[in-house]
Amino acid sequence: MSAMNVVHMRVKPGMVEEFIRLHEDFDFKALAGGRNVWLVRSGERGFMVIAEWDSLDALAAARSAMVANLDRLRPILEDLGGGRGVTEPWSGEVALHKGH
Repeated sequence: MSAMNVVHMRVKPGMVEEFIRLHEDFDFKALAGGRNVWLVRSGERGFMVIAEWDSLDALAAARSAMVANLDRLRPILEDLGGGRGVTEPWSGEVALHKGH
């Protein structure tokens, strides 16, 4: 069964273009089992990274590469507050997919 992960982040003022550029530079296709990735703007400086995977195992195997990419982003991210740090990640198996 396929899996998805969603990570919410907020970029520091004046750093949105750099944030997008760093995501453009990240080679998601090099991660085994990665199907698709979207960078979704959810506010003036809020973003969600949404990725689709072949399985939870594929997602787990790519975790170190994703954390390494996050390490490149940390200096330009704001703390989300409430003890969350600079990201709010969620992941799981797809329960239902409707579309093309």
